[in-house]
Amino acid sequence: MSRFPLTRLVAAAVVVTVAVIGLASGWRAAASLEQQVRAQQQAFAALQRQVATLRSRQTAEVDWSAVAAAVEPSVFTIDTGDELGSAWVAHADANGSDLVTNFHVVADAYTAGTSTVQVKHKDSTITGMIVRVDPNDDLAIIHVAARLTPLSSAGVRPMVGARVMAVGSPLGLDGTISVGVVSGYRSLDGSDYMQFSAPISPGNSGGPVVDEQGHVLAIASAKLVGTGVEALSLGIPVQTVCGGLVVCAVTGT
Repeated sequence: MSRFPLTRLVAAAVVVTVAVIGLASGWRAAASLEQQVRAQQQAFAALQRQVATLRSRQTAEVDWSAVAAAVEPSVFTIDTGDELGSAWVAHADANGSDLVTNFHVVADAYTAGTSTVQVKHKDSTITGMIVRVDPNDDLAIIHVAARLTPLSSAGVRPMVGARVMAVGSPLGLDGTISVGVVSGYRSLDGSDYMQFSAPISPGNSGGPVVDEQGHVLAIASAKLVGTGVEALSLGIPVQTVCGGLVVCAVTGT
């Protein structure tokens, strides 16, 4: 018998063996790829569930009445005799309480040499003393002897679109709230502002703008007005006042 047919047969056997080995390797690669795809699908499904949870939290209705009930006892009306404004308790200890308001609320009294104002809450009135002012940032601190309930201040700025509530005494109507969102951040005349859409009116100045947990985000201070202009309110970020003018209770969130 010729050797060539045997040689061809052996060669063919080798080819078949290589083909079988290659096929087995392909099966293993396909199985590995399938596992990777399955793992990615599971990870994607988990991510979808997380997104759905976050969306449900964002779209869930906030009980603003509960937030208002928690915040309102710490928000006061400031009466200088000529001006009305709002204020909120930032710090309290055995020596009394420090309230934050806008400088422009007490500016006329302060420049006239008057250091006392009336601090009102519903039917009660106590005397407050203007102890620190920052005209550049439009801030003032009023001290009262009574130990009041302070509000916690947010440790970080909220994102644009976050929901907020303004609390204060527009036109002297204490305990008034309005709800909106953070619209942006602005630098105007060298000062830093948080823009928000909750409507404010004269008398709101100095009042807190809080988040869904009642943490203070900003101090309502001004609004842009004009024909057709709506809901362009401005507040001083709370970090400005808590940065040195007063010691604030700051939340970790």
